[in-house]
Amino acid sequence: MRVGPRVRCLLLTGLVVAAACSGADDADPLPPPPVTRSTIPPRVSLPDPSELVAPVTDPADGSADATDAESATPLDYSIVWEDRGNGVEAGFVTVPLDYSDPQGDTLDLRVVRHRAPADDRVGVLFANNGGPGLPASSMAATVRGWFGEPLIERFDIVTWDPRGTGESGASVDCIDGSEYDRYFGSSDVTPEDDAERDELIELSRDFAEACIDAVGDSLAHLGTNNSARDMDAIRQALGEDQASYLGFSYGSELGAVWATLFPDTVRAAVLDGAAHPDADGLEPTRQQRIGFETVLNTFLAECSANESCAFHNDGDAEGAFDALLESLDESPIPSAEGRPDVNLEIAINGVIQAMYTEGRWSALERALDDAANGIGGGLLALHDGYFQRDSQTGTYSNLLESFQAITCADDPDRLTPDESDAEAAPLIGVAPRLFPYTTASYTCDFFPASADPRAEITGDRAGPVVVIGTTGDPSTPLESSQAMADALEDGHLVTVEANRHTAYRTGDCINDIVHQYLIWLEVPAPDTRCT
Repeated sequence: MRVGPRVRCLLLTGLVVAAACSGADDADPLPPPPVTRSTIPPRVSLPDPSELVAPVTDPADGSADATDAESATPLDYSIVWEDRGNGVEAGFVTVPLDYSDPQGDTLDLRVVRHRAPADDRVGVLFANNGGPGLPASSMAATVRGWFGEPLIERFDIVTWDPRGTGESGASVDCIDGSEYDRYFGSSDVTPEDDAERDELIELSRDFAEACIDAVGDSLAHLGTNNSARDMDAIRQALGEDQASYLGFSYGSELGAVWATLFPDTVRAAVLDGAAHPDADGLEPTRQQRIGFETVLNTFLAECSANESCAFHNDGDAEGAFDALLESLDESPIPSAEGRPDVNLEIAINGVIQAMYTEGRWSALERALDDAANGIGGGLLALHDGYFQRDSQTGTYSNLLESFQAITCADDPDRLTPDESDAEAAPLIGVAPRLFPYTTASYTCDFFPASADPRAEITGDRAGPVVVIGTTGDPSTPLESSQAMADALEDGHLVTVEANRHTAYRTGDCINDIVHQYLIWLEVPAPDTRCT
């Protein structure tokens, strides 16, 4: 369930960083890297022969009775590639909207591939950049912004826009850019009476109805299980027995579901910034709230200890922060012409955006200091960054809309507002600085029922899966990554000491671990830690 607006903050923002590549395969040992992983036959319990039932036959021709022969026909997935130059190809693959009805409605998924040199090629590396809701096809088109040279040299890197995103079918576009400020910048997130709470409920209802009008029946089929099935369809279209995988943030959840549903097709998988594996319940939300609050407290403590911090406030940045947000809840401040005043909701979104990486902390210092002096532009800019607003055109990506649709498609629950508030009650107050919400988030309760709630993650028979967690990750805290590693049958946690969300390409230590495992299937030692 989701408690409070946008609590599942698994957005991957700004992974493109300058980092030295490890050069782990500069001197390749013999034999060459393994193309596939040996799989373990599934454990099968044989039925009692006395309980076997002979197939029903048609007396006219003696053939077996196939109640739905058409639906049993395997689909033939294929991709017609268009050369984009520099080793990049792009195309579409057609998949079922509903895999339980493979001959029914279909979707076209945008797929992009960056080819490895033929002589050094190991196989295919799938990748996903998170969200849920981020288009991922551009990752293969801009490989050096995402991957180290050892991976580029060894793998055909294949990425795609998940269903409901980017150029793929059922792309979710619920509201116009002009409506974003109303839905995500004008709410009273701490309602004090029934009238203010009713306004939040109606806003959630309006947003859900806008998505239903825009996307229709496809909304129920946009969940993670179907995205994992799409991955397998792409694998089949590529003619590969197994594939490797590198997933960031929500991409870790997608990869873990794929490994659970299609374990024999997994050669290797790395989950960086792993989400909590539980599909429902309060623990994922609790961990994430505490994670953001912990990183915020680190930021404020460092600001209090550093006189050069713009929000130093004579060594009491914590007290000044609390006073500022309380004042914004009561009296919003001006931001920019034609834009809403900065209230508590906008301030929270802006601070959350800055918590993803220490690189944004200096901007947050200045924004908080400005806000304390009645100038809201800095916090508004961070808030806009969270929602991927183009500062020049004022347009938005569809990320938030796809995020909400995919999240709701994974959620089995459709509750009344009163039921949602009752379930939210244990979370109220667990992270009071950054999540002062006093109600639940109601949007999913007005979405269509999920056709296929997210599967339980086990990774049974998928082989070793490397899970990366960072000590100061606000969005997918280290405890969540540990829980993911524990949930997988053969999960291996690597801990990175850093205040940021995700870790690959931030240093030679973690780079070498990822490259050696994905290329050579060398599993890191227990309790491996990068500082």
